[in-house]
Amino acid sequence: MNPFHSTLLPPAATTLSAKGLRVATYNIHKGVRGMGPTKRLEIHNLGLAVEALDADIVCLQEVRSFNHQEARKFSVTQFGHGCWPDKPQADYLAPEGYDVAYRTNATTKHGEHGNALLSRWPIGSIGHHDVSDHRFEQRGLLHVPVQWNGIEVHVVVLHLGLIHSSRVRQTSRVAKLVAEHLPPDAPVVVAGDFNDWNEALDHILIDAGLTRARTLMAERVPTYPSRVPVLALDRVYTRGLQCQSILVPRGTAWARLSDHLPLVAEFELA
Repeated sequence: MNPFHSTLLPPAATTLSAKGLRVATYNIHKGVRGMGPTKRLEIHNLGLAVEALDADIVCLQEVRSFNHQEARKFSVTQFGHGCWPDKPQADYLAPEGYDVAYRTNATTKHGEHGNALLSRWPIGSIGHHDVSDHRFEQRGLLHVPVQWNGIEVHVVVLHLGLIHSSRVRQTSRVAKLVAEHLPPDAPVVVAGDFNDWNEALDHILIDAGLTRARTLMAERVPTYPSRVPVLALDRVYTRGLQCQSILVPRGTAWARLSDHLPLVAEFELA
């Protein structure tokens, strides 16, 4: 039994025959938690968590394709079946039957990491846009068209920088992508970790025709830090879709997996 199902929400309405679109965004912290001798591998539990989200589209940040140092630390010899997966994290986390899109944002000494999209629906050509603003942070946008119920939905997955001025410029790049390069009549989803602790980016995306996912009952949904969430860093913005519900799963099990909690939103065509 998946222990995360009972802590999330009722059975999903977003099966292949349903009209609603369920979108989740989740910063998975590279699949590990802790530091030094207390560092632990959470990627296996994250696989159960992603399955429990039961989302049509899962937008992931801080995803590793490989890391030689972590693979050695969590070796098969020491950890057995609980070792570092023998496939890229996006492929490992994808529920059975899901399409996977991944592109690297940052290259480090022992590996790399980037953004990923897992989709219950067929995907098209995968695009990547480098929005690195300075040499100390490598950032990118993952752009993937998803064929949902015969409708092409353009999904942009992002993880913005730690400096406010960088985030402003990166968000302006997102707005330009949406306004100038995506089909004007196509629904759009922009999701990810905005690192926008002072809530200063909404107006840039609103000017590009995007609406932040919220409801009257949940206008601001904090996701960070996972143990005591106070900041709404993880968000979804859309064009051509109307938010029906939004939630963040809570509880000790979810708090262990990453420093962020996932955000889950349900949409219908506007």
